[in-house]
This record gives sequence, C-alpha cells and structure tokens, in this order.
Amino acid sequence: MNSELKNISVEEMEQAKKIIDTLSNYYEERIVGQKNLKTALLVAFMANGHILLESVPGLAKTTAAKVLTDALAGKFAKIQCTPDLLPSDIVGTQIFNYSTNQFETKIGPVYANFVLLDEVNRSSAKTQSAMLEVMQERKLSIAGVTYEMMKPFIVIATQNPIEQEGTYLLAEAQLDRFLLKEIIDYPSVGEEMEILNRMESGIIDNNPAILDINSILFLQDVTRRVYVDEEIKRYIARIIYTTRNAATMLPKNIAKYVEMGSSPRGTIAIMNVAKAVAVLNGRNYVTPDDCKALIYSILRHRVTLNYAAVADGINVEKVIDAILGAVDTP
Repeated sequence: MNSELKNISVEEMEQAKKIIDTLSNYYEERIVGQKNLKTALLVAFMANGHILLESVPGLAKTTAAKVLTDALAGKFAKIQCTPDLLPSDIVGTQIFNYSTNQFETKIGPVYANFVLLDEVNRSSAKTQSAMLEVMQERKLSIAGVTYEMMKPFIVIATQNPIEQEGTYLLAEAQLDRFLLKEIIDYPSVGEEMEILNRMESGIIDNNPAILDINSILFLQDVTRRVYVDEEIKRYIARIIYTTRNAATMLPKNIAKYVEMGSSPRGTIAIMNVAKAVAVLNGRNYVTPDDCKALIYSILRHRVTLNYAAVADGINVEKVIDAILGAVDTP
C-alpha cells in the first residue's frame, strides 16, 4: 500500500463527517427531495470533478448548485450560455486602456471556485470547446500568459434535453470531461407541496455561507487518500473493459446496441467517485458497492448506444446493468 494513502486518522474522518453533515443539512433545508442530486454534487465537490445536470426546465438544477456553493465562502460565477456567447466572454481577453496606452488583461468569469454553466448546450461549439479545455487543463491562457485556475475549480453545467432548436449538442469527447452526468426527475405531489411551504417561509432565499473554501479542500485531500485495493482496481478496469468489448462480454440481445465504450477517463472516474462515496459512508477504504453506487452517473455519458437502441426504446441504464452483471464482483 502506498504510504501516502494510509494516513487518514480517526480525527480526519470525524472532521470529514462533520463537514459532510453540515453541507447535507444545509442542502436539505433549502432543496426538497432530489437526494440523488445532493449526493452527486457532494461527490463531485469531494472528487474535484465537474458535473453535468440534465432535466427539463424548472427542476432546481441551478438552485441546487447555487445552494451548495452558497454554503461555502468561495468565489462563485454564473455564466448564462447563449448562441452569441464568445470564448473571450468566458475565458477573458485583453482590453486597450487609452489612458495608459497599454493593453490590460481582463480575466473572464470562469476564473472562480465554482462556475455554473447554465444551459451549456445553447452556446456555440467554439465556446463550448474553450470552456471544456479550461475544465480539462485547469488553466487558461490570454495573450500567451497562462493562469492557473483557483483551487478548487469545479464546473456545474446544466442542459435541457427536450429543446433542440438553437442548441449545440456536446460531443462525446467533450461529455467525457464531466465526472458525472446526473438526470433529475420531477418531484412527487408531497414534495411539490413542501416546495410551496418553504417558498412562503423564505428559507429558500436565505443562503448564508456557513463553511469556508478550506472545508472542501480538506474533503478533497481526505478523499484522495482513501485506500483502493488492487482487486478493486481490477474490478473497475474489468467494468470499463466490458464497455469496450460488448460483442464478446455481453449477451447478444444487449451487445448489439452498444456503439462505443468508455475511455480511461471512465476508469479514473469510477475510482475517484468510489473514494468519495467511501468517505460519505465514513470509511477510509473502497468496497465494490462504492464503485457501483453512482455507476449510472459515471457511465451514462461514456457508453454510446446506436440508433437501434433508440428505435427499440433501450436506455443506457439497462446496458450498464448488463455490464455490471457480466463482471464478477470481488
């Protein structure tokens, strides 16, 4: 075992639990239901990864993202994506100052701890590429000068899947840069009534910061040091291998729908997410169940299905279930 990975003390685990409970309670006071969304956001924060939220309008994607970032005294930026948004509007540019006769660098809103890209599929492909490059490299360049992004740097992007006019679909290679893709469902009748009650009480609009940004950096450090056994790593690698070799690994009635499997980013994502889930469960080691806990969110944008799947009404979650079923659990 790497010595760097075994030094999580009992006190550190207790402190991590305290921070997680504080964020969780803060979220639940202001957001009704959406438990899976809460877990996905916490995991993304802890694993220092970006997250894509997809649903029809009005299901609290933006609100949920803003609530958790409000809880932390970090720098937050919201970018409303539109077709005329330019890469320089996000990354920044140089502006000529007539009073000094010199160019001055103006860094864009992407330079923040938490960046909310609202309706990312409404921005042009060129603008999407500029943003996704910053997400991957965690640095930006303006006029040949490179700026390291803040720590942590986490992008929360949202998109509406039902409107196609005036949108630019993210390419598979770009989707791969998101650690998770979470699908959000409608609330129940009881949850919708509770939303109305909380709107009347005003608690939804009251979002004071209760933790500083070092709390997330601490969680990320603890998460990074969670122990992953070699058998668990082999299990993760076998899952991803199966996505790429569906024809030989899956039943024929499922394999025929898989067009392309996951890249190694998927392998890394499963391990990093499993570490975060382990910390959420109060453990300093990963179990197979941790690897499977958010497997839909990890693989649904990395396993590409063909047109036959669409025609036959086969969703990617069914294929992911078959992939897990084809791999022996250690």
